[in-house]
This record gives sequence, structure tokens and C-alpha cells, in this order.
Amino acid sequence: MTASPVPGVTLKTTTANSIHMRYAEIGPGEPGAPLVLFCHGWPESWYSWRHQLQAVSAAGFRCVAPDMRGYGGTQAPETIEHYTLFHLVGDMAELVKALGETRAFIVGHDWGAPVAWHAALWRPDLFPAVCAMSVPYSPPGYIDVLSALEKLGINDFYMQYFQKPGVAEAEMQQDIRTALRRIYYTAGGDLTEPGKGFARLPDGTLLSNTVDPPKLPAWLSEADLDYYAGEFARAGFRGGFNWYRNLRRNWELSGPWRGQPIRQPSLFIAGSRDGVLRFPAAKAQLEAFSKTLPGLRGNHILEGAGHWVQQEQPAAVNKLLIDFLKGL
Repeated sequence: MTASPVPGVTLKTTTANSIHMRYAEIGPGEPGAPLVLFCHGWPESWYSWRHQLQAVSAAGFRCVAPDMRGYGGTQAPETIEHYTLFHLVGDMAELVKALGETRAFIVGHDWGAPVAWHAALWRPDLFPAVCAMSVPYSPPGYIDVLSALEKLGINDFYMQYFQKPGVAEAEMQQDIRTALRRIYYTAGGDLTEPGKGFARLPDGTLLSNTVDPPKLPAWLSEADLDYYAGEFARAGFRGGFNWYRNLRRNWELSGPWRGQPIRQPSLFIAGSRDGVLRFPAAKAQLEAFSKTLPGLRGNHILEGAGHWVQQEQPAAVNKLLIDFLKGL
């Protein structure tokens, strides 16, 4: 057990789903407090939940945010095939058991959102409620996202760029702190130019389609950036990119759940300036929530926030999340 940069939060390690996993924990100290599990995305860390860990634990919950598979202090298997959604959901299911719990409310952002959605879809007994941020729920369908992009004639999408092992890693590794600074700023709500972002990469590389900020946005301090950069300097980027390299495999394996809704209570939060909401399928996914999420208790688009919604507008996100959790 070690102290973390966030007051009250401790960093611990356990074994879950056959990998060593590091997680951040803070709780109210009351026996039997409900567990809330926070799943981060790319390129992030447990630290992305620093504001939620403190606020949600103060509201009476036991809060745990792991470094997800391939990130930070958690093991990063070498094999690409060990990063499917089944591995990632398995990690969360086994982490709940390792924590001595029989159920958890699960929260996810960015890539952590599909993990949270599928955890709720596949294990409703273990995850009785779900909150996801940025990435809308879409039941497994009849075409995978890479094939869908190709059918649209799109060949420069960032997910496609991430497919070839070693290419994106080498670009990010050249100057980790600068790469993260550019990505965080470009995907955030502070950069308001039309067409901004790095969803499409007409210049052929990731960082050439990002903007270096004249100064850091208010939600990201130099110390925050230092922490993220230190984590990736140690763990590297391969693990995180391997999640993207299983997009087609995830689709192939999810056939039994095609078209299936998530029935338990759910909550969706995103920023109005989040580029994910401009992805080709996003509008249809949001409009289908009445069918795909019959237990939906709120669909909140926070004005002015970008992709990193829980860091950009923590007070608003914390209130929505705590109200949802307390209403369960």
C-alpha cells in the first residue's frame, strides 16, 4: 500500500483474472458501503478519476479506480489477443471478487465506457447499475467498426492508424509529455475550432493533427501532466493501443449478444464539445437509447465540456453521478 498524489487515496495491488492489478482506493470507512468501480480510457490512468474518488467516497461509497490492463502499475501482457473486451470485463469482475465484494456499481469513460457497458450487459448480477461517459452504448451489431469505416470510404481514422503494432507507440514515445499535452488539449473543450480533433488523420500521423496549447487548460495542471507522463514513461503505450487492435475480434466474439439492451439502471454523461459525439454512428446511438437502455435514468450533455468531461467539469459530473448512485 502506498500513498497517492490525491489526498485520502491509497494505491494497492492485487491479482485479478491472472494479472497483477494496481488500484486506487478511498472509502468512507463504514462496513458494507456500496462499491463503485471506475474504469478509465486512453491515454489515461486511475488518476483521471481523482475528483470523483474524493466526492463519491464522501457521499458514502467505497471507491476503487484500477489502472486498467496495460496501463500504469497494472500488468501489460505482451500478446495482442489478451486485450479483448472479454479480458477487460473479466478483469473488472475478478477485481470485485478480489476486493471481497459480490457486486459493484460500474462507471467508465472513453474506452472504459465500453468496458462498463459490457460488464453490465454480460454480468447484470455483478454490476446492477452502470454509468458511462463519452462513448454511447451500442449493442453488438452486424458489422465491426473497422469494416464500417472502410465501407464509408474512410481510411484515415485514428483507430485505423492504431492497428499496426509499433507505429503509434513510436510516435507517442518520442516525447511523452508533449504528446499527452497535445492530445489532452486537442480533445478537450477549450479548443473550439470547427473540425478540431484527431478522429481523422489526413496528415498520416496522430500528433500532426493535434494542437499544442499556448498554456494548459484550467482542468489540467503541470503536476497532473507530470503524473500522467510518468505513468506512461514506465508502462509504455503498447498495452493501451492493443485494446484498439481487438476491435474486430470483440465484434466476432460478441455474436450471442447482438441487439441486446442493458436493462438495469444506467446513466450517460458527455461533453457538448466531445469529438466522440461527432463520430459517424453517435447520433443514431443516442437516439436509440429508449430501446437499447430501457433503464436509462439520465442522458446529460454538459455544455462546453470536451472529451475529458469528468476532469473538465468535475462538480457537475460528481453531482449527476452521486444523485444517480443514491437513487438506486
